[in-house]
Parts: sequence; structure tokens; C-alpha cells
Amino acid sequence: MIEIAINIKAQNKPGVLRDITDMMARCGVNITYTHLFMEDADSASIYMELECVKNVKRFIENIKNFEEVLDVQTHRSMGEIYGKRIIIIGGGAQVSQVALGAITESDRHNIRGERISVDTLPLVGENEVAEAVLAVGRLPRVGALVLAGSLMGGRISDSIERIKKEHNVVVISLNMPGSVTQEADLVVTDPVQAGVMAVMAIADTAVFDIERVRHKKF
Repeated sequence: MIEIAINIKAQNKPGVLRDITDMMARCGVNITYTHLFMEDADSASIYMELECVKNVKRFIENIKNFEEVLDVQTHRSMGEIYGKRIIIIGGGAQVSQVALGAITESDRHNIRGERISVDTLPLVGENEVAEAVLAVGRLPRVGALVLAGSLMGGRISDSIERIKKEHNVVVISLNMPGSVTQEADLVVTDPVQAGVMAVMAIADTAVFDIERVRHKKF
């Protein structure tokens, strides 16, 4: 039994996804991740990561036998290609500097076999940032969240507390006014260094233990 990733292009009709997943369940296949999106008005793509596939060739043929299925392709998983994710949210100037540190440090680890990707969202407003922080918990493969702003608190702090309880995400904050710094796992003054430390906190190829510096300020 092996893990595979597949992309199914199918006609845009009700019940297609249900029929495909029902067949997978009968075959004992477990779906670990899925993403569906429309390609055009007539067709959609269904990306899935699967485990417990006993016979890949026969399994793919079973999917192709559906009349609505137009094409099936196998791929490496998103984890293998894009790896762990760092999400940076906050003001544009601070976000860009944190991204500079994170991208530079990620490159150093990725050339040694690691896979770390960096996502940024320049955003202002307490409610807007709070919603974005909560949405991090709904994203796959997130290892660290960096809050890069000049003033954050209120609902943002509540959102941080919630995702830390519900998800295994390291939260790093820039040193700024507001209660966010009290909820973060780590507070870093320099934005470039914050990006570097976010990568080091989640990289398997880094000699860095977040537990030894948790709740400290630098």
C-alpha cells in the first residue's frame, strides 16, 4: 500500500465527486487531502492525496471507467513539492521584510533537501487580520505564522489563542504595541530576523528548538 496524488478532470455534473469517492471507499482508499476547482463552465479538476492504494494501475483504470471522467494524472504530493508553509500577515512594509528573511533562509534549507514555501498577505484592520489568522487553521501544511505589524491586539489575539489550541502552528510576532505579543510563541524585533527564525523553527534541517526560547523577546 502506497500514498499517491492524483488530479481528475471531469465533467461539471452533480454527483460526479460522490460517485468517485464512493468507489474509493469501497476499495479501502483513504483521502488525506482534496481540492476541487472549476476549469471552465463544463469541466472541473479534483486534486486528491490518497493512502492505502493497493494497486495503483488498477485503481486509476477504475477512475477512468467513469463516463464523466475526462482525464486522470498522477503527481507527487503537495507536501513533497511545496512542503511546509510559512504564512506572513500584516502591514506591507513589515511583511516584505519578514518575507526577505524567510525566503533567504528557506533557500538555504531547501537546497539541502528541505521543502519550505512562504505565503504573504499584506493586510490592515483588526477584524480583517483576525479573520485571516483564523483562516490559517483551514490551510494545509502550515508550520508557522508570522504577525508583521506595528499595532495588533483585540480580536487578533483571540484568533491566535484559538489556532494555537486547535492546530500545531508556531506563532511569531514582531515586537509591537498590543496584546498579540503576549499570545505569540516568540517575539522578534527585527523583521528580517523574524522571517529567519520562522524557517528555523519548522525546518528539519535546522538545529533550533522553539521550546528553548518560547515566550522570549529578541
